[in-house]
Amino acid sequence: MNLHAADLRADHHDGYLVSRPQAWFAFAMTFALMLFDYIDRQVIVSLFPHLKAAWALSDKQLGALVSVISIVVAVGGLPVALLADRFSRVKSIVVMATVWSLATISCMFTRNYAQLFTARAIVGVGETGYGSVGAALIASLFPKRLRATLMGAFFAAGSVGAVLGVLLGGVIASHWGWQAAFGVVGVPGLVLALLYVFVPDYKTVAMAPYEQARQTAGSALQRVVTALTGSRTLWWTCLGAAFQLIVVSTIWSWLPSYLNRYHGTPPDRAAMQAALVVLCGALGAFVWGVVADVVAARRQRNRLLVVAALTIVTLLVFMTAFGTTMPANQQFLLIAFGGFLMTCTVAPASSVVFDVIHPGVRSTGAAVLSLFQNLFGLAIGPFVGGALSDAWGLQTALAVMPLFGVAAAACMLLAARSYETELKRVADVSLDAAPTGTPPAVASA
Repeated sequence: MNLHAADLRADHHDGYLVSRPQAWFAFAMTFALMLFDYIDRQVIVSLFPHLKAAWALSDKQLGALVSVISIVVAVGGLPVALLADRFSRVKSIVVMATVWSLATISCMFTRNYAQLFTARAIVGVGETGYGSVGAALIASLFPKRLRATLMGAFFAAGSVGAVLGVLLGGVIASHWGWQAAFGVVGVPGLVLALLYVFVPDYKTVAMAPYEQARQTAGSALQRVVTALTGSRTLWWTCLGAAFQLIVVSTIWSWLPSYLNRYHGTPPDRAAMQAALVVLCGALGAFVWGVVADVVAARRQRNRLLVVAALTIVTLLVFMTAFGTTMPANQQFLLIAFGGFLMTCTVAPASSVVFDVIHPGVRSTGAAVLSLFQNLFGLAIGPFVGGALSDAWGLQTALAVMPLFGVAAAACMLLAARSYETELKRVADVSLDAAPTGTPPAVASA
């Protein structure tokens, strides 16, 4: 690694790619944008009653305004991350945040459902790839020993943002109307996007010895595919993370309905209680990232072994909470504890993917993880949970769905078998910091 500024040498020896202040500035900016990514994504949920009354929309139409973003993000994540890997992480994020913020603001000027649906789809276009590229940037600027901890904090911003989006949307709409909610939450993201140009980047990494100075686009793509498909750890980790997110998305989607149907909790209070469980998950994502880093200090594969154990504990907690009879307050505390446990895979899975993937396609590897998490995790939980609820009742469905944690644990154990071997493959690949505000040159591995 070749850092050209003398004042960076101490930080380089400590594992920082840039100076500590620069690295933490990058983290703060990336965290803040992740927060507004999810605020802009989820603000519409609290506006459903207003939209339904204004335009006589069906629940299916309202749900589509949320689903369209997840679909667009899942479909576009890989190509966007690939472009960011080969071009510039920082400039890509500036473009992404600008697009989704302007699209959110434009929602306040829509006059019918078709216009609003189109604007929401464009929000998804802007958010496509952000989580993957932002995570790759953080993982590369900081020491490895902090990787899972920082990933936990970064992705916890999504949970916090989702809760804030719902709460802010309701408050703003009650005072100034639903249109104003989009404008209020969209402007801060636009300001952050403009400030993001000052975030440091790292030089684009050549895929040496796989990549030569001159090559065709087809050969470059083939080498990228080879780098991605050559890791068993990557695929088992992605699959395990997806299985656990089935549990997470089931609880997040159906807990308000459960509290309303089985305990007679008013809808607004049920939503607030469910939001507390989401916040427990945000805290858990950070805490389990820290734990993963601590246990990995002794041996790297311990990171995956601990996660596998936590998915089983999550299963036992939720089966007890929904499968046995207990007082409502005691049950809610147990559910909240399960919410704290169930996000155990979020940070460690990202850390493992960044550990074993070649730095030249780090954003792309994160996009593979995001694809699994969105299509095979977040999208499945609400649907399958609803189908089981129709057949057996919601309480039974919520007791059964956590069984996906068994599959998650099995995948993490399989990933652990190849993890340490694959770590050695990319151990000698180095990174260089790119000058802020200029296109990153290609650094040789």
